[in-house]
Amino acid sequence: MRKARQSGFERLESSLVKLIQEKGADRDQPGGVRALLGLLKALSLVFGGIVAVRGFLYRTGVLRRFPLGIQVISIGNVTAGGTGKTPVTEIFARTLAAEGRKVAILSRGYRRKEAPFWVRLFTQVVSKPLVVSDGKRVLLDAATGGDEPYMLASNLPGVAVVVDRDRVKAGRYAIQRLGCDTIILDDGFQYQKLKHSIEVVLVDSTNPFGNGHLLPRGILRESARHLKRADIIFLTKCRGDVSAVREEVRRYNRTAEIVECNHVPKVLKDVWSREEFPLDWLKGKTTCTLSGIASPKGFENSLRHLGAKVVWCERYADHHRYDASEVLYALNRTADMGADALVTTEKDAVRFPRLETTPVRCLYLRIAIEILSGAESFRAIIDRICFKK
Repeated sequence: MRKARQSGFERLESSLVKLIQEKGADRDQPGGVRALLGLLKALSLVFGGIVAVRGFLYRTGVLRRFPLGIQVISIGNVTAGGTGKTPVTEIFARTLAAEGRKVAILSRGYRRKEAPFWVRLFTQVVSKPLVVSDGKRVLLDAATGGDEPYMLASNLPGVAVVVDRDRVKAGRYAIQRLGCDTIILDDGFQYQKLKHSIEVVLVDSTNPFGNGHLLPRGILRESARHLKRADIIFLTKCRGDVSAVREEVRRYNRTAEIVECNHVPKVLKDVWSREEFPLDWLKGKTTCTLSGIASPKGFENSLRHLGAKVVWCERYADHHRYDASEVLYALNRTADMGADALVTTEKDAVRFPRLETTPVRCLYLRIAIEILSGAESFRAIIDRICFKK
C-alpha cells in the first residue's frame, strides 16, 4: 500500500514550523526562504499591532468582558502549541472534581468537523453548544467534538466538556443546563471575552518563547511580557536544571506562583481494544512511531528513554485528521521492518479510524503530569477555587 500524501497546506505548515520554533533554525537558508521569512516578519508586525489594539480595547472597557458569576480558571499559554496543556487541564479538573466541585471544561474544539461557514454564519446565534460529555457519559466522538475535548471527556468521568466558539455561551449553558459551579477555560489566555477568576499560564521549559517573534514569524501568540497577567505559571517538560527559565519568566512576572512539572509516561494502551501494557513492555522492543502533534521529538525520545529502539518515525502536521490508508501504510511499514509495534500519542489515537485487523500491534502512550516542585502552590490555588482557608 502506498503512503497517503499530505496536503499542500500541511507540507507548507510542517516546513515553516521547523523554521520558526527555535532560535537559529533559520540560519544559512537560501534566498527564497529568507524572502519568505522577511514577509512573515512583516506579517508578525501587523499581527502584533492587532493584538495590542485588542488588548487596549479590553483594558479600557470598549470591549466587554462577561462574568459568569462562578469560578473561571483559564489555562493557556503565550505560544502556539507544544506546552502540554491538556494534561495540566486534566489534573486541575480531576483535583477539583475530587474536592466536590461540579466542573465543566470549555473548549473551542480546534479543527473539529464543522458545518460549512455559510451555515455557521446564519445559525451561530441560535445554535446550542456541543456537549462532548455531560459528566455522566461521553456523547460525541473526536471528529465532531474535537480531539482534545474528546480525550478529556474520556479520561474525566464526572467532568462535563462543552464545545463552542463562543465560550461565554458555552459557560452559561454549562451552568444552567448541566448544573456546573466551576469552569475551566481550555486554551483561554487569549480569550478575554469571558472574565477569568484565575489565570494559569504554561511555559515550555525546553523552548519557552521560540525565536522571540510573534506569529507567523515565530510561535508567540502575544508578547512574553504579557505573562504579567498570570496568577500561577507552570513550567512544563522540566527534565533538568530550569533555573535559567525561571529567571527569564521572573523578568515578566515577579509575583506569580511557579510550579515545575514534567509530562511522565504512565501506561501503554492498544488503540482500539484499550488493552493495557506496562511501560517496561517497551524495553528491548523495536518500534515505529506515527504522530501529528506540535512537538514530536519529545514523544519519540520518551520511547527511547523507556528502552525502545525507534527505527522509523512518520510525522504529520499538528491535529492531522488520519484516513485509513495513512494508518494502514504506517502499520504495514512497521510490519515490513520487523518491528514489534507502531506507537502513537493519545491525541493521535482518538483521530485514528476504526480498523478490524492490523498486521502489528498499534499502541498509544498515555501521559500524565508529575509536579516536581511547587506542589504547595498548586494546592493553594485549588483551595482558593474551593473557597478554603
